[in-house]
Amino acid sequence: MRVGVVTFPGSLDDVDAQRAVRVGGNEAVALWHGDEELHGVDAVVLPGGFSYGDYLRCGAISRFSPVMSAVVDAAGRGLPVLGICNGFQILCESHLLPGALIRNDHRKFVCKDQRLRIENNRTPWTSAYAEGQEVTIVLKNGEGGFVADEQTLDRIEGEGQVVARYLDGNPNGSLRDIAGITNERGNVVGLMPHPEHAVEALTGAGTDGLGFFTSLTAQLFDSAR
Repeated sequence: MRVGVVTFPGSLDDVDAQRAVRVGGNEAVALWHGDEELHGVDAVVLPGGFSYGDYLRCGAISRFSPVMSAVVDAAGRGLPVLGICNGFQILCESHLLPGALIRNDHRKFVCKDQRLRIENNRTPWTSAYAEGQEVTIVLKNGEGGFVADEQTLDRIEGEGQVVARYLDGNPNGSLRDIAGITNERGNVVGLMPHPEHAVEALTGAGTDGLGFFTSLTAQLFDSAR
Protein backbone atom coordinates (compact mmCIF):
# COMPACT_ATOMS: atom_id res chain seq x y z
CA MET A 1 0.00 0.00 0.00
CA ARG A 2 1.07 3.61 -0.59
CA VAL A 3 1.13 5.30 2.80
CA GLY A 4 1.44 9.07 2.95
CA VAL A 5 3.46 10.54 5.83
CA VAL A 6 2.80 14.23 6.40
CA THR A 7 5.59 16.63 7.35
CA PHE A 8 4.47 19.69 9.31
CA PRO A 9 6.75 22.63 10.15
CA GLY A 10 8.74 21.45 13.16
CA SER A 11 8.01 17.75 12.59
CA LEU A 12 10.58 15.56 14.28
CA ASP A 13 9.64 11.95 13.53
CA ASP A 14 8.40 12.09 9.96
CA VAL A 15 11.48 10.32 8.55
CA ASP A 16 11.23 7.66 11.29
CA ALA A 17 7.58 7.10 10.35
CA GLN A 18 8.50 6.76 6.67
CA ARG A 19 11.09 4.12 7.55
CA ALA A 20 8.59 2.26 9.74
CA VAL A 21 6.13 2.22 6.84
CA ARG A 22 8.79 0.66 4.61
CA VAL A 23 9.88 -1.85 7.26
CA GLY A 24 6.20 -2.78 7.55
CA GLY A 25 6.14 -3.74 3.88
CA ASN A 26 4.48 -0.67 2.37
CA GLU A 27 5.57 2.26 0.21
CA ALA A 28 6.14 5.55 2.05
CA VAL A 29 4.99 8.70 0.24
CA ALA A 30 6.20 12.03 1.61
CA LEU A 31 3.41 14.62 1.93
CA TRP A 32 3.90 18.29 2.84
CA HIS A 33 1.52 20.14 5.14
CA GLY A 34 0.85 22.62 2.33
CA ASP A 35 -0.35 19.95 -0.10
CA GLU A 36 -3.99 20.30 -1.02
CA GLU A 37 -4.33 16.68 -2.11
CA LEU A 38 -3.11 13.28 -0.93
CA HIS A 39 -1.68 12.14 -4.27
CA GLY A 40 -3.60 8.89 -4.37
CA VAL A 41 -2.25 7.30 -1.18
CA ASP A 42 -4.06 4.37 0.43
CA ALA A 43 -3.50 5.53 4.02
CA VAL A 44 -2.03 8.48 5.92
CA VAL A 45 0.24 8.81 8.94
CA LEU A 46 0.39 12.08 10.89
CA PRO A 47 3.74 11.63 12.66
CA GLY A 48 4.93 12.75 16.05
CA GLY A 49 7.43 15.41 16.91
CA PHE A 50 7.26 19.07 17.77
CA SER A 51 4.60 20.69 15.61
CA TYR A 52 4.48 24.45 15.31
CA GLY A 53 1.88 26.40 17.28
CA ASP A 54 1.79 24.09 20.30
CA TYR A 55 2.33 27.14 22.50
CA LEU A 56 -1.28 28.02 21.70
CA ARG A 57 -2.77 24.55 22.11
CA CYS A 58 -1.52 21.09 21.19
CA GLY A 59 -2.15 20.54 17.49
CA ALA A 60 -4.20 23.71 17.18
CA ILE A 61 -2.28 25.35 14.34
CA SER A 62 -1.47 22.19 12.39
CA ARG A 63 -5.15 21.39 11.95
CA PHE A 64 -5.41 24.39 9.62
CA SER A 65 -2.72 23.13 7.25
CA PRO A 66 -4.14 22.65 3.72
CA VAL A 67 -3.38 18.93 3.78
CA MET A 68 -5.71 18.44 6.75
CA SER A 69 -8.76 19.39 4.68
CA ALA A 70 -7.89 16.54 2.34
CA VAL A 71 -7.21 14.19 5.27
CA VAL A 72 -10.55 15.01 6.92
CA ASP A 73 -12.46 14.47 3.67
CA ALA A 74 -10.66 11.18 2.92
CA ALA A 75 -11.09 9.91 6.48
CA GLY A 76 -14.80 10.54 6.13
CA ARG A 77 -14.76 8.19 3.15
CA GLY A 78 -12.95 5.49 5.12
CA LEU A 79 -9.26 6.19 4.42
CA PRO A 80 -7.08 4.70 7.21
CA VAL A 81 -5.39 7.50 9.19
CA LEU A 82 -2.92 7.07 12.06
CA GLY A 83 -1.93 10.02 14.25
CA ILE A 84 1.10 9.52 16.52
CA CYS A 85 1.78 11.88 19.44
CA ASN A 86 1.41 15.35 17.85
CA GLY A 87 -0.52 13.60 15.12
CA PHE A 88 -2.97 12.35 17.77
CA GLN A 89 -3.34 15.93 18.99
CA ILE A 90 -4.06 17.13 15.44
CA LEU A 91 -6.73 14.43 14.96
CA CYS A 92 -8.50 15.62 18.10
CA GLU A 93 -8.21 19.28 17.08
CA SER A 94 -9.62 18.36 13.64
CA HIS A 95 -12.57 16.58 15.34
CA LEU A 96 -11.71 13.29 13.68
CA LEU A 97 -11.33 11.92 17.21
CA PRO A 98 -13.05 12.97 20.44
CA GLY A 99 -11.32 14.50 23.44
CA ALA A 100 -8.11 16.48 23.69
CA LEU A 101 -4.48 16.17 24.79
CA ILE A 102 -3.13 18.40 27.57
CA ARG A 103 0.07 18.90 29.55
CA ASN A 104 1.27 15.88 31.50
CA ASP A 105 -0.11 15.96 35.02
CA HIS A 106 3.41 16.02 36.52
CA ARG A 107 4.36 18.93 34.18
CA LYS A 108 7.48 17.13 32.97
CA PHE A 109 8.52 15.66 29.65
CA VAL A 110 8.50 11.87 29.81
CA CYS A 111 10.67 9.53 27.71
CA LYS A 112 10.56 5.81 28.46
CA ASP A 113 9.76 2.34 27.17
CA GLN A 114 6.07 2.00 28.03
CA ARG A 115 4.04 -1.17 28.41
CA LEU A 116 0.61 -1.12 26.78
CA ARG A 117 -2.34 -3.43 26.34
CA ILE A 118 -3.99 -3.57 22.91
CA GLU A 119 -7.71 -3.22 23.63
CA ASN A 120 -9.05 -3.11 20.06
CA ASN A 121 -7.50 -5.10 17.20
CA ARG A 122 -10.33 -4.42 14.77
CA THR A 123 -8.82 -1.33 13.14
CA PRO A 124 -6.63 -1.15 10.00
CA TRP A 125 -3.74 -0.19 12.28
CA THR A 126 -4.05 -2.86 14.98
CA SER A 127 -5.22 -6.04 13.24
CA ALA A 128 -1.76 -7.60 13.48
CA TYR A 129 -2.13 -7.76 17.27
CA ALA A 130 -4.22 -10.06 19.42
CA GLU A 131 -6.87 -8.38 21.53
CA GLY A 132 -5.45 -8.03 25.01
CA GLN A 133 -1.86 -8.41 23.79
CA GLU A 134 0.71 -6.60 25.92
CA VAL A 135 3.48 -4.74 24.12
CA THR A 136 6.30 -2.32 24.94
CA ILE A 137 6.58 0.84 22.83
CA VAL A 138 8.60 4.03 23.18
CA LEU A 139 6.76 6.95 24.80
CA LYS A 140 7.99 10.56 24.67
CA ASN A 141 5.73 13.52 25.30
CA GLY A 142 5.13 16.63 27.33
CA GLU A 143 1.46 17.06 26.38
CA GLY A 144 0.26 13.48 26.41
CA GLY A 145 -2.63 13.54 28.84
CA PHE A 146 -5.84 12.42 27.10
CA VAL A 147 -8.95 14.08 28.53
CA ALA A 148 -12.66 14.12 27.75
CA ASP A 149 -15.88 14.59 29.69
CA GLU A 150 -17.32 11.60 31.53
CA GLN A 151 -20.09 11.08 28.98
CA THR A 152 -17.57 10.90 26.14
CA LEU A 153 -15.31 8.59 28.11
CA ASP A 154 -18.22 6.26 28.87
CA ARG A 155 -19.22 6.25 25.21
CA ILE A 156 -15.80 5.44 23.78
CA GLU A 157 -15.31 2.75 26.43
CA GLY A 158 -18.73 1.24 25.74
CA GLU A 159 -18.28 1.27 21.97
CA GLY A 160 -14.81 -0.27 22.06
CA GLN A 161 -13.03 2.83 20.80
CA VAL A 162 -10.12 2.55 23.24
CA VAL A 163 -7.30 1.09 21.15
CA ALA A 164 -4.51 0.90 23.74
CA ARG A 165 -4.19 1.40 27.48
CA TYR A 166 -1.15 2.12 29.67
CA LEU A 167 0.09 -0.62 31.99
CA ASP A 168 2.40 -0.46 35.00
CA GLY A 169 1.53 3.11 35.87
CA ASN A 170 0.08 6.08 34.04
CA PRO A 171 2.93 8.18 32.56
CA ASN A 172 1.06 11.39 31.83
CA GLY A 173 -2.28 11.50 33.62
CA SER A 174 -4.43 10.29 30.72
CA LEU A 175 -7.93 9.62 31.98
CA ARG A 176 -8.70 5.92 32.42
CA ASP A 177 -5.10 5.12 31.37
CA ILE A 178 -6.01 5.66 27.72
CA ALA A 179 -3.02 5.56 25.37
CA GLY A 180 -4.90 5.51 22.08
CA ILE A 181 -8.41 5.64 20.63
CA THR A 182 -10.23 5.17 17.34
CA ASN A 183 -13.26 6.79 15.77
CA GLU A 184 -16.64 5.07 15.54
CA ARG A 185 -15.92 3.78 12.03
CA GLY A 186 -12.56 2.38 13.14
CA ASN A 187 -10.41 3.78 10.32
CA VAL A 188 -8.89 6.69 12.28
CA VAL A 189 -6.53 5.91 15.18
CA GLY A 190 -4.70 8.26 17.52
CA LEU A 191 -1.83 6.90 19.61
CA MET A 192 0.37 8.78 22.07
CA PRO A 193 3.32 6.29 22.22
CA HIS A 194 5.63 6.08 19.19
CA PRO A 195 5.42 2.69 17.41
CA GLU A 196 7.77 3.96 14.69
CA HIS A 197 10.59 3.82 17.24
CA ALA A 198 9.95 0.14 17.97
CA VAL A 199 10.13 -1.58 14.59
CA GLU A 200 13.71 -2.89 14.49
CA ALA A 201 15.54 -5.05 17.00
CA LEU A 202 18.79 -3.12 16.58
CA THR A 203 17.40 0.08 18.09
CA GLY A 204 14.72 1.18 20.53
CA ALA A 205 12.54 -1.00 22.68
CA GLY A 206 12.34 -3.92 20.26
CA THR A 207 9.83 -4.59 17.51
CA ASP A 208 6.49 -4.44 19.32
CA GLY A 209 5.49 -1.32 17.37
CA LEU A 210 5.82 -2.97 13.99
CA GLY A 211 2.28 -4.34 14.07
CA PHE A 212 0.85 -0.84 13.62
CA PHE A 213 2.48 -0.78 10.18
CA THR A 214 2.12 -4.42 9.10
CA SER A 215 -1.60 -4.37 9.95
CA LEU A 216 -2.31 -2.43 6.74
CA THR A 217 -0.74 -5.15 4.59
CA ALA A 218 -2.50 -7.91 6.53
CA GLN A 219 -5.83 -6.19 6.04
CA LEU A 220 -5.19 -5.82 2.31
CA PHE A 221 -4.49 -9.53 1.96
CA ASP A 222 -7.58 -10.43 4.01
CA SER A 223 -9.83 -8.22 1.86
CA ALA A 224 -8.42 -9.80 -1.33
CA ARG A 225 -9.33 -13.35 -0.27
